[in-house]
Amino acid sequence: MKAAHDDLAQLRKSYERAALDEEASEADPFKQFEAWLAQAIDAKLPEPNAMTLATVGPEGRPSTRVVLIKGLDARGIVWYTNYDSRKGRELAAHGFAALQFHWVELERVVRIEGRVEKVSEEESDAYYASRPLDSRIGAWASPQSQVIGSRAVLVAAAARYSAQFLLNPPRPPHWGGFRLEPDRWEFWQGRPSRLHDRLRYRLEDGTWLRERLAP
Repeated sequence: MKAAHDDLAQLRKSYERAALDEEASEADPFKQFEAWLAQAIDAKLPEPNAMTLATVGPEGRPSTRVVLIKGLDARGIVWYTNYDSRKGRELAAHGFAALQFHWVELERVVRIEGRVEKVSEEESDAYYASRPLDSRIGAWASPQSQVIGSRAVLVAAAARYSAQFLLNPPRPPHWGGFRLEPDRWEFWQGRPSRLHDRLRYRLEDGTWLRERLAP
């Protein structure tokens, strides 16, 4: 029987949906990102707000996971998590990170790099209060990234905190938001013959410089 991986080298896709050039792109990368994100949402892609977050631990070992963007403004990109999780601990040890959006159906990738800081207590409180009750309880019940004996541990913890807090759980002190303040962006648009369009923006002396990169 032929193994599935035998065909991996033959998997190919021709990217032909769109182009990305300097004249058609925004001078401000935040505006360019807002336009692409809006197009991904309008196209009804599955979870257009999903992004890969890459961090580095104190020993220099990188790790990635998927999180959801929950805020965007001139200050940067926001997501929420358990501060005691692996990503939270790695960001505390090394305050830089990278994000990547991959909108497969639009043949687009956005890569973002920058310094990461916690959002204000007020911002974390406001977002936590907007979450469904089960999600608010889950933030208490899950010791994220820690080894547990079984799923029953989570179910029991959720029941315990539900009984304790009823309909008004406060935000856990170990849970809140991070904001990545970009100093580099890259917008990738798939093109035929692997001659993809790549526009990079980097911050220099307070000004965004736009550069084309070879694919």
